[in-house]
Amino acid sequence: MPTNVQYQFIPLPFTAVAINDRFWSPRIEVNRTVTVPYDFQKSEETDRISNFDKAAGRLAGDHRGIFFNDSDVYKVIEGAAYALHLYPDAQLEQYVDGLNAKIAAAQEPDGYLYTARTIAERNGTPEKLSADREGLTRWSNLKINHEFYNVGHLYEAAVAYYQATGKRMLLDVALKNADLIDSLYGPDKLRYPPGHQEIEIGLVKLYHVTGNARYLKLAKAMLDERGRADGHELYGPYAQDHLPVTEQREAVGHAVRAVYMYAGMADVASLTGDRAYIDAIDQIWTNVVAKKLYITGGIGARHEGEAFGENYELPNATAYNETCAAIANIYWNQRLFQLHGDAKYIDVLERSLYNGFLPGVSFSGDRFFYVNPLEFDGVYRFNRDDSLVRMPWFGCSCCPTNVVRVFPALGGYVYAQTAERLYVNLFMGSQTVVQLGGVNVQVNQQTDYPWNGAIKLTLQPEQPVTFTLCLRIPGWAQGQPVPSDLYHYVDATSTPAEITLNGAALAFQLEQGYAQIERTWQAGDVVTLTLPMPIRRVVGHPNVADTVGKVALERGPLVYCLEGVDNNQQVLGAVLEDAAELSAEFMPDLLHGVTVLRAQQSATNLLFIPYYAWAHRGVGEMTVWLKRAM
Repeated sequence: MPTNVQYQFIPLPFTAVAINDRFWSPRIEVNRTVTVPYDFQKSEETDRISNFDKAAGRLAGDHRGIFFNDSDVYKVIEGAAYALHLYPDAQLEQYVDGLNAKIAAAQEPDGYLYTARTIAERNGTPEKLSADREGLTRWSNLKINHEFYNVGHLYEAAVAYYQATGKRMLLDVALKNADLIDSLYGPDKLRYPPGHQEIEIGLVKLYHVTGNARYLKLAKAMLDERGRADGHELYGPYAQDHLPVTEQREAVGHAVRAVYMYAGMADVASLTGDRAYIDAIDQIWTNVVAKKLYITGGIGARHEGEAFGENYELPNATAYNETCAAIANIYWNQRLFQLHGDAKYIDVLERSLYNGFLPGVSFSGDRFFYVNPLEFDGVYRFNRDDSLVRMPWFGCSCCPTNVVRVFPALGGYVYAQTAERLYVNLFMGSQTVVQLGGVNVQVNQQTDYPWNGAIKLTLQPEQPVTFTLCLRIPGWAQGQPVPSDLYHYVDATSTPAEITLNGAALAFQLEQGYAQIERTWQAGDVVTLTLPMPIRRVVGHPNVADTVGKVALERGPLVYCLEGVDNNQQVLGAVLEDAAELSAEFMPDLLHGVTVLRAQQSATNLLFIPYYAWAHRGVGEMTVWLKRAM
């Protein structure tokens, strides 16, 4: 493993990967054609967009909604920009251009941009600002008011839109704002860190697009301020402001804030060489994966504070598992892979992607879970805004506006490279061209994953070239559901993965979770990877109270659940016998096509569906964990 601190394992950009996949392509298309315009529409209807017109003086009225609603608009712009990269759309681009003009008009002359304050001051009603929310003056309540959080999402959106279209309007707004904050922040100046982390990620993106080191330095300064009582009154563990970031060893507090911070730390460390940052997030990652991760890859056990719980505190019915937290977990684990090149991070990313993130948005693309429990009695209103079902919107709609950033960017998680290695991290039907050894190599991946473990790779180098193909062998295919002892399979034995090269069986060595194939590649070489997909019984660590005496089922990367609609309406008391005969069957007409699992046993037979697909057929009981009869 490399010892220096930088991103050495470089993902191929999503713009270089064309996804043509039976599982993912329909979801990406629904995101583009439904969710992006729907989110813009809801932003219009809920005054998120008119707030910018009010701040610009183009529209009368007070600020409407929560003071951090600006950020939702920025996230949808970012998602739209990613979609425009892949699918040019003149109508969408024209709409976003107009929206960017509204945002630019709302910016104050010195670069300040926060509509809640600007509107109140423009209206001559500063008394409508709250000391406990927005703060009576600029930067006076950074613990709560999201002034830095909002513009962090602005920076990400501005960079994405500039890269997609070449248009600078929003980027210039972002740079003007960042320059203002940079002029005010630092020793002997403003030293309060953001209460909700995000700006750190955005600042690093501004650095990458401009090369201006001030933005990177500012991101690091904000991280280094955390936990230092000599510069500000500490916010406490909820906002990860209880210890300096380099001294933190356990994931605590608000899960999204925390994991955005860990991702930002990885970004900053990769550019500054701060080994202490990496040592800290490595140990925090171990804490999460060994003691605070749901079997679905979800994080954040508590509704109160949307927070991590204590070690092994992983309740099922009251699990929070915010959709935004799963997205943050994807971002963080991708960055850890980029640092270390270990497949275990992609294992966690994949688990979070299929089972933590995907349930958060309906097949139709316009209904959302903010909260993702592992058990539901049909009565407890677990979802945000006191709901039993996926909702069309929320008062706090961070999750509906966050999902649009993930789908179009999925291609960026499939492949990665170093100078002499090509990594295949996720299994999706896709095509790309990568340069290795100075030679362009076309790669075509064909698969019916996650329903089938057969992956076919066809390589077409322009001329013979020597490099190492690294195929991820998932932990679940090696008898380990997660890279810790938090969960394990009842039967740990596994049929080994098989690889063929041009039809001939190939022996391979595993290195950090990857099968290594080094050779001089020729045009038309075909590699097949076969991952056996038995149905696996999973049990939890004995310290996880809610899984004691229980069992769950997995197949491939998917976690399964029971729904009442398939099982006589009652599943919370269901029992799975160790002796039950388990079988898998693909049902093309159920839930947009899913492989279901059947358990034939002496008591009641059971039918399981993938957890991501639950709650599409009315309100009813659901459970991931069942009582185990040995």
